[in-house]
Amino acid sequence: MDQGRSDEILRLARQSGAVSRGHHNSNYVWELPRRDARLLGLEPGTRVIVRVRETGATPVVLRTWFDEGAVLDAVRGVQTGTPECLAEGDGFRIHSYVEGKPLSVHSENGKPVDTLYVEVLAQQVAGTFTVRREALPLLPWFWSRDGDSQGFLRLLVSRADWSIRKPNRAEFGGLFAALGVPEDALARLGRRVPAMRSRPYGLLHADLHRDNLIVPEAAATPVVRIDWELATYGDPLHDLATHLVRMQYPDHQVDEVIGVWAEAMQRICPAAIEGLTEDLSHYLAFEHGQSVYPDVMRAAGALRSSAGEEGLHKAAESVCRALETAEEPLGLTSVPRVAAVEGILFRWRAARPADAERTGRRTAGPRTIGWEPDQRFPERPEFPHSAVPVALAAEGAVPARLMLEGTAHRNSVVWPAEFPFPVVVRRGLATAHRRERGFLSEQAVLRAIEESRANVAAPKVLAVGSSYGGESFAIHTYAGEPDLDRSPRHPVHGLLPHEADALVDQLCALTRVDHRKLDPMADAGDFFRWLCADLVRLVTALPKESQQLARLLGLPGAGRLGEILSRFRVSERKPALLHGDLHPWNLVRRRGHPWLTIVDWELALVGDPLHDLVRHMHLTRTRPEIYPRMFRRWVLQLDGEFTRDWRKDRHVYRGLEFVRSAYLDLDRLVTGAGLRAPYVRRAVDSYGRTLEAAGRFLGLPVRPAAIA
Repeated sequence: MDQGRSDEILRLARQSGAVSRGHHNSNYVWELPRRDARLLGLEPGTRVIVRVRETGATPVVLRTWFDEGAVLDAVRGVQTGTPECLAEGDGFRIHSYVEGKPLSVHSENGKPVDTLYVEVLAQQVAGTFTVRREALPLLPWFWSRDGDSQGFLRLLVSRADWSIRKPNRAEFGGLFAALGVPEDALARLGRRVPAMRSRPYGLLHADLHRDNLIVPEAAATPVVRIDWELATYGDPLHDLATHLVRMQYPDHQVDEVIGVWAEAMQRICPAAIEGLTEDLSHYLAFEHGQSVYPDVMRAAGALRSSAGEEGLHKAAESVCRALETAEEPLGLTSVPRVAAVEGILFRWRAARPADAERTGRRTAGPRTIGWEPDQRFPERPEFPHSAVPVALAAEGAVPARLMLEGTAHRNSVVWPAEFPFPVVVRRGLATAHRRERGFLSEQAVLRAIEESRANVAAPKVLAVGSSYGGESFAIHTYAGEPDLDRSPRHPVHGLLPHEADALVDQLCALTRVDHRKLDPMADAGDFFRWLCADLVRLVTALPKESQQLARLLGLPGAGRLGEILSRFRVSERKPALLHGDLHPWNLVRRRGHPWLTIVDWELALVGDPLHDLVRHMHLTRTRPEIYPRMFRRWVLQLDGEFTRDWRKDRHVYRGLEFVRSAYLDLDRLVTGAGLRAPYVRRAVDSYGRTLEAAGRFLGLPVRPAAIA
């Protein structure tokens, strides 16, 4: 077909008015004029479907073949009524039109489907399975071996990662990270695919939902399958799983559909239903898990043309449903509530105005986000209030690699337009389930450190306030290198000697911060007794499941733990400001002195400075010779009122930290809370050693093997 006539057909088809949307096609119903009808051997006025390939569409589906016409020809060889590809042009295909209405008109999603349609559809699916592979287009070179069910499902998972997630990573990667979907979620799902029964491969439609099933007005068959663009070749259970999920049958009809499908396949190919009961759940898990990507991208993409609050709320509800569906298959630790998702989508949309452009590493665009400043933190000359809305708008475009998540906060590294340096937008996680409590305001602690002029490398608070939906945030200086192509570097394998010296120097400098402004009563209490009581409180507050497993492993209940801890004593030392959580990921390496910046001060407290040093050593893997080096430097720099009896008491604090970790890490294993944070994953991986050390300190027999 010449280019001129192709352009004319596209113009006339688009003027026809009747249109439906597919994954990457717009389908126009067109009455053939005399000239084209004669070329196609049809009567003038015959209605056809012009399927127009839309360019620029977000890739959200798995496509095996691009020649849908060849697939239709193969299906028509075994089943009548299948649409025919009549002609092809530049960017479009003309298919025969099936007179009738979609099944969705007769029966909406969630409603039962007439048994007649279920039985006929099962017979058609079974008949399609007889299409010979030789009649189909060539499969890609990487296709799994016929009969390898495990290999086929792993192929589907990896293709979803290649074809759906990765191509959309630049646009949506940060959004998925903010929603709590890890970048490696599909990769981990693929690794969990178990061995399955062998089933022969066959032709699969792979997109059998109610809009792709036409109930003809007058035809020999009660239902016709259309839109074969996602057809593939593989394990028949994949076709059944996608059909069950996308048809949205009511719960009471699912078993009926499976039974009818199995009976039809049994007559055609008995081997196709081997392992049905055991293996169908794995394909359903994949379908539920991968669907979060197209569902979220469609909901978010629709917001580009919608500025209303109602549209934002509906999109947030849709995203929450998608996350809840994918929660178990993808191993998501939790799903944020609708209000939190609204805020995430609001920022994502604000970062993408129609005329936004990206200039180097800085996001430019006219939209800003309104905010209410916290009056306790005055405007800073180097970061005026006018810069805050721009930073908040840039937050919505942060790529996943610059979204740094801990157990309680998410830090988005942004470089606002026309601003000389990157900053961090810090927000509390809506899904955080942190057992350890913070006792001081992180922002007040950082301000006190800055005002003290102590030699402590810590972020500066640039702004504090609340934005859309009243969600609070803080903006800090960025501790990493200005080159945002590199993630912040942490001493995950231990401190180097000069870094150990630098950390000790900063811990000593914290003793010169006026902690009484932060905690006026700190000098009056017994810090060690308070620390033990707080640990007992933590154990008391653990969920029932965690407490039961703790008892099974030999760990005492809260009351008994309090009795055991009451036997220990430490000397009193002068209190100071403590960081409280000095694990390696809270230490950011710098290129010059003081070599380390200490971040994430949400667990800061006032207490015994020996505790901060010992807790750091407990949380950090460091070469053995570094520990005495740090203690020596610490003792030499501080007055005796801060260090008395440290040799005796350090072992008590170390034992107490093993006990704390024994309960906390067990709870994380049970609940999955915080497992995305790298230091938490490292801790739970060594839980057996932690449990044994805790048992020795408490003088109790524990059973590490029981954790398996």
